[in-house]
Amino acid sequence: MLSANDIKQKVGEQAAQLIKPGMTAGIGTGSTAYWLLMALGKKVQEGLAIRCVPTSRETARLAAAQHIPLVELNDTAAIDITIDGADEIDPQGQLIKGGGGALLQEKMVAAASRQLVIIADHTKLVQQLGAFPLPVEVIPFGWKQVQRRIREIYHVDSNLRLKDNQPLITDHGHYILDCHFGQIPDAFTLNITLNTMPGVVDNGLFIRMATSTIIGYPDGTIRQSAIVSE
Repeated sequence: MLSANDIKQKVGEQAAQLIKPGMTAGIGTGSTAYWLLMALGKKVQEGLAIRCVPTSRETARLAAAQHIPLVELNDTAAIDITIDGADEIDPQGQLIKGGGGALLQEKMVAAASRQLVIIADHTKLVQQLGAFPLPVEVIPFGWKQVQRRIREIYHVDSNLRLKDNQPLITDHGHYILDCHFGQIPDAFTLNITLNTMPGVVDNGLFIRMATSTIIGYPDGTIRQSAIVSE
């Protein structure tokens, strides 16, 4: 049986095969995307000609260390494929992302992509989103007002994400509220409602964005599935 890290490595290496010469690829953030980056680094050293759009400063740092050519989102008309992880994946391919704090840039890169491939281990598959706290990226000015509004509407608690006992600051200078919904029966509506609250920058619900998944299992099986939008 494979360990969790072994599964992530196997999935990341298989996903790297999807990136072909000449492509512009979005590269995700997190522990599974790390192995994708390592595999791509080897391919670049062997002559693979690609450009990559990073979804966080950490991803940009890791990619540069592997000598993977980088390009800014502003400098590319379209992204051929983005490969990224997720914190939860439901049967319709809806996602919760943002556990690593990069949800805003991840969503912007995904939205500019022709394909969004989600790589994960089997523990990320859920029947309904919500057990993983939903990250909501907020402007520091007035973040408590957003927190109160979420509590008033949904009767759920949220925590300001901390790092070293201080508010975590995202790559774009914002805070993150982790909202404990428990269950999210209507992710589509929740996504819209949250994103129309003054002070909310974006949230970790990725709705109708993923086009396929690559899921790894402890026995070494890897299953790649297309997602059909309703």
